[in-house]
Amino acid sequence: MSDDNCTAVTEFIILGLTDDPTLQVILFAIFLGVYVVTVAGNLSIIILIRYSSQLHTPMYLFLSHLAFVDIGYSSSVTPLMLINFLEEKTSLPLGGCVTQFYFIATFGTCECFLLAVMAYDRYMAICNPLLYSINMSPRICTLLLITAYLGVSVNSWIVTGCLLSLSFCASNKINHFFCDYSPLLKLSNFPDVLAEILPAASAGSVIMITVIIIIVSYAYILFSVLKINSTEGRSKAFSTCTSHLTAVTLFYGTTTFIYVMPSSSYSTDENKVVSIFYTVMIPMLNPLIYSLRNNEVKGALKKLMNKKHLFS
Repeated sequence: MSDDNCTAVTEFIILGLTDDPTLQVILFAIFLGVYVVTVAGNLSIIILIRYSSQLHTPMYLFLSHLAFVDIGYSSSVTPLMLINFLEEKTSLPLGGCVTQFYFIATFGTCECFLLAVMAYDRYMAICNPLLYSINMSPRICTLLLITAYLGVSVNSWIVTGCLLSLSFCASNKINHFFCDYSPLLKLSNFPDVLAEILPAASAGSVIMITVIIIIVSYAYILFSVLKINSTEGRSKAFSTCTSHLTAVTLFYGTTTFIYVMPSSSYSTDENKVVSIFYTVMIPMLNPLIYSLRNNEVKGALKKLMNKKHLFS
């Protein structure tokens, strides 16, 4: 949309992280390496879970979905960032910008719901071990995943719908390395109150609901673990949760900073740094977090490697 005094924007220029040529080369090499590790690590997790029968449990079913989401999350952002380091000017048509934001919102919301579902799974495994196979049957796992993806769809369409309601004219330079909502809102002319409040409320609701599920699940886990008499039993119970708790802390700490806190409380550069962490770094760290401290994953990997060695 446009008025008589300005021309409607048809494309956006992505300013990226820096305009220093030397720093661009260095960052390109770093983030290319990060992206390769992200895709390889998460694909390895998916393949390992698929072909290792000992990992055919609800916990690893959800982990395989998380690995897929992390690949999609990183792939929604990193390729454009890498192109920006190589080209003097990186531009995206309006439709491309909206599409990128939709996928970022989808994969980011999906990560929240999957982390909550995984916390519920740990609660069932530790607090109701005798009924675990019944309470987390394939049917219930499927229902949990369907519910999570429905929640993802609702949030993604709400925030993307608000973005589509905005109008842009004159300025088209996005001071970011991808099409995020906050810098786009700053570029829009005459944004309404709903477009400012609704996306933050929707994202905040997702974070609040999933965080409550995680906190309640771990509160019950803590009470159950404290009832275990042996130190070894307590240690074993806690060890099954440390990877998930680490992933939760990293992801929610950064997303809360960006999507819940008022934008006036942090600078654009701080926004970029935190955005790099949750869109690029965390998808790389998750497979490392879930594999390096997980004896079942390491055991399954050794078993799979031995099988390949025997058949080679």
